[in-house]
Amino acid sequence: MPKVSSVIVPYATYLRVYEPLAAFPEPERGHWARYARRPDRPSYQDELRRSLADLLPTPPVPVPVHESSDAFVLDVEGVVCVCPWRTRLRGWQALGDLAEEFAPPLLDAVLPPVVRRQATQDYERWLVRNPDARPWIRTATWQVPLNWFVLVSDEEREYVKGSSDPGEEPSVLRYRTPMVQARRRVARGLRALKDAIEEGPLIDGLVDVGRWLEEFHPRSQVELDYGGLVHAVPADELEGDHSAADVAEGIDALRRGDGAAAGEAYGRLVERWRSVRDLRSAN
Repeated sequence: MPKVSSVIVPYATYLRVYEPLAAFPEPERGHWARYARRPDRPSYQDELRRSLADLLPTPPVPVPVHESSDAFVLDVEGVVCVCPWRTRLRGWQALGDLAEEFAPPLLDAVLPPVVRRQATQDYERWLVRNPDARPWIRTATWQVPLNWFVLVSDEEREYVKGSSDPGEEPSVLRYRTPMVQARRRVARGLRALKDAIEEGPLIDGLVDVGRWLEEFHPRSQVELDYGGLVHAVPADELEGDHSAADVAEGIDALRRGDGAAAGEAYGRLVERWRSVRDLRSAN
């Protein structure tokens, strides 16, 4: 049964924050400075493979025993920025979302109740010692939450067509933007949405992600990465996916009071992501 859970992880998407070294206190800053100079830093695929490996034992290991000392690294105009993996913290937080992913009998088969109960107790004890902890990476499965697209623009979109063959480089679809831009777009988006619709899941999600962004250094970089979802979506659909543009167009239409144009943009998004959800059902 562990194979059931392994289906989820490859089709995950990610929202990452890369903070400059100056944002970290010593001795952590020194660790990341040395780490950034390593020639053998692990890749996105390495992180995925390690997370899958933890799901193979019986019973599976949903949360690593020790916190990861790895990170993703970016050089932004000579400024080294790092995104710590924090796989242990993310594992604990992901456990809280499993009830929405699986029916209870399947959840018990994938992760036995005793495993989940022990992980929850470990997390509660850890939080007492680390009350302000937050992840640098957010994860979603089989979708990119629409509120994430508010943070980026179509001009920041990067698509590299890869191969579907095992061992070859896969396709990449991602956006990167400065933190100040992401925060500005959140504020503008919230104003437009609240003026037009007052409340709803898109507003709630945008408020939540906006609060998360406020916890990081203002010179950080924000990355939206389709991650493993590129393995599930056909290349021609990826190439034609301009969801950030559709979200921006919809919000701009709401700002102008053009409900028809906003509805058209939203309709394109719904149709595109319905096809992705259909793939999930097929699996």
